[in-house]
Amino acid sequence: MKTSIALFASLLSASNAFAPNAGITNRLNMELYSTAVEIEPKEAVKVFGRLAEKYIMLDDSGGMCCYSACSDCEFRLPGGGYKMADQSSARPKWIPSYPERKFESMDKEHITAWSTQIFTDGPMVTKEKFVERVKEMKFNPPLGGPYMSASAAGIEDESTIERLFDVLRGEKENLTQHRMSTRIKEIAKGNEGLIWSDFIAALTGEE
Repeated sequence: MKTSIALFASLLSASNAFAPNAGITNRLNMELYSTAVEIEPKEAVKVFGRLAEKYIMLDDSGGMCCYSACSDCEFRLPGGGYKMADQSSARPKWIPSYPERKFESMDKEHITAWSTQIFTDGPMVTKEKFVERVKEMKFNPPLGGPYMSASAAGIEDESTIERLFDVLRGEKENLTQHRMSTRIKEIAKGNEGLIWSDFIAALTGEE
């Protein structure tokens, strides 16, 4: 009997030794997720130019300023610069982090292209639908990245969109509108809009 118990204990100990450790497994998953990936900038800019916009809403406590460096300016930031309510660009520059935003005091509202053109029938999309809908979005040559004309911006290789989906969804199987909003802001280092340099860094695993 003692021999049987000892043998069972020995086998149990051996099985535990080879069982996957949760901490190690999680670390391996994170390493795999953050591994550098080779992405062609010309392919990435095709995606960025579909998602980026010329206008972004920032902070409803910001406002118009004469930019004369007045010492008592209510919109002047302590470290320099100004607190802006919104910004515009001649070419698409930002992927906004929000689906929609409204500043009632200024009578301004902005509904983002990605929120209406990707999440067309609900707050969640599969990878297949995400790829399909991003491809269908209109491309405009953005600020940042290699220049790409609209006529040359057709997407045949879907791997860059698939990579973006993986970056946004994290460990989830599908992507929700809320998750996309949160993740864009994370990649943008807390800013309201994702610019090209942070976008390409996230795709290549260098964020």
